[in-house]
Amino acid sequence: MAMTGPMAKGEIVYRIYRALTYGLSPLLHLHLHWRKLRGLEHPIRWRERLGRPSLRRPSSGPLLWFHAVSLGEGMAAIPVIKFCSQWRPDVHILMTTTTVSAFEVLKDRLPANVIYQFAPIDTPAAMDAFLGYWKPNWIVIMESELWPNLIIGASKCGISLALLNARLSAKSFRHWSRPVLFPLMCLLLPKFSLIAPLSSVQAIHFQLLQAPPFSIKFSGDLKYVVDEYEQKDTRHIEYLQKQLSQKQVWMAASIHRGEEEIILGVHNVLVQTHPDIVTIIVPRHPQHGQEIAEELQKGGQNVALRSQHKELIPGTSIYLVDTLGELRQLYKLTPIAVIGGSFFPGLAGHNISEAAAAGCAVLTGHHVGHFSHMVREMQQYNSLSVIQKRAFKFWTSF
Repeated sequence: MAMTGPMAKGEIVYRIYRALTYGLSPLLHLHLHWRKLRGLEHPIRWRERLGRPSLRRPSSGPLLWFHAVSLGEGMAAIPVIKFCSQWRPDVHILMTTTTVSAFEVLKDRLPANVIYQFAPIDTPAAMDAFLGYWKPNWIVIMESELWPNLIIGASKCGISLALLNARLSAKSFRHWSRPVLFPLMCLLLPKFSLIAPLSSVQAIHFQLLQAPPFSIKFSGDLKYVVDEYEQKDTRHIEYLQKQLSQKQVWMAASIHRGEEEIILGVHNVLVQTHPDIVTIIVPRHPQHGQEIAEELQKGGQNVALRSQHKELIPGTSIYLVDTLGELRQLYKLTPIAVIGGSFFPGLAGHNISEAAAAGCAVLTGHHVGHFSHMVREMQQYNSLSVIQKRAFKFWTSF
């Protein structure tokens, strides 16, 4: 039956998108080379981003593909992957992400039988090659990775699609609601057999973008699931805990550029009245942590870097974490956790449930994006469970 209305317009928009991504493929390949030179792509496995596999597909049996863009989404997928692996041991599982940081952490967290690859870019050649080689029977996409060539290509191959922890930021919702792009969304969302939004507000957003009501099944936010994984080597964490046992400690986690000035301002106030205090700073990106340490050391301050596993010598009151994958363990070292990515407009917050699960008192800024539902739900149980402060009033919280 011929498509009519918005879906017919969506088909036209998709054909334009496919033609553009086909024409821009050489530039996107050059962009990948540039990212590799900057250390943003894996130095050896970067060709996987072009749909070129580095591992063999199992010769027989169905395959389930989980895709997450980065570390946070990948961590949220792990409990689901483990459940699927236990429930259907006959099904092979493929996991993809796009970032090197996610690869470095998740490769040690996933079950041993899970195949790990970097996700292909959404060009016709890369996506068609990927789908043609791996031939997944089902695809589970985490959160908001709505790539047209992936979705349409999978649908044409008869592959079932699911969107877990489905969300759209306010900016993305406005973007997809525009007259030019709305028809494309009307074409893409009906391809999903299951859309599990992370909140009722998100469910409404997807319905307004013409997701079929029968496909929307609310299951809650997967980031509430704090998966217990086996830490291969906890000696350094335990040693750090001993060093901090006689000190007052607080931590600022997932700090973005510029937010370190707020945290260091609070630290300078606290150290006046609490000389033995230690501030643990965990930037969102390890390189940022090294840059902060260099600036502080130039100013004559003693700073301990996590990657160097140095002891906290007398006079060291700032501990900078420039490593990945240890945040859940580090939360256990502090009674207070400040969650960054939330103090400036344009930021969208980070997961607060991990800190809460570790027993921390949680402070955050007002710019929490799609994590606002998590803040509201926790405050409904306990109004003091999460305290939000504006940047210029932040230090009054202590």
